[in-house]
Amino acid sequence: MKPTEELKREHQAIKLMLKIITEVARLLEAGQGVDLKDLNDILEFLKIFADRCHHGKEEELLFPALETVGIPRDRGPLGVMLSEHQSGRALIKDMDSALSGMARGEERAGLNLARQARAYAELLTAHIDKEDNVLYPLAEARLNQKIQKKLTEGFERIENEVVGPGRHQEFHQLLEKLEEKYLEKTQTG
Repeated sequence: MKPTEELKREHQAIKLMLKIITEVARLLEAGQGVDLKDLNDILEFLKIFADRCHHGKEEELLFPALETVGIPRDRGPLGVMLSEHQSGRALIKDMDSALSGMARGEERAGLNLARQARAYAELLTAHIDKEDNVLYPLAEARLNQKIQKKLTEGFERIENEVVGPGRHQEFHQLLEKLEEKYLEKTQTG
């Protein structure tokens, strides 16, 4: 499997979580309770799976590989992706803060979390579209098989050393649980 195909598969999981957080935001805006453990699990997924694993693979391996074939890091598609990664991290930090406020019983914390979650979902949806349709085809065209093989090996290292053995599977199980809890009931209800 090409490294960009692996990244696209991760995008599918992230997009499912974006649907889940959009539904969670709707529930919070409607004044309905959302389990704080679920919110904590969602943020852990975003911090570890989406950011440390997925964005880590891009920032530590894919983007430097693209630089070696003449794609500048500070402007163009790489500059945009890096800027959006930083914006996403700021929104995750804001959601984390709002979740802490919810745990303390702060009145508007749930609405604040909902607002940040919607902004994050909007940002990442557009970001993923750009990567899938612009950046990854560029990488596939420019990176030779030797570089792509090194990327695949590096991706495995990140999954094992940074994320931890078995964590990918745990995150996919979490996605299934949250999808059943938050999305399937809205589709049937």
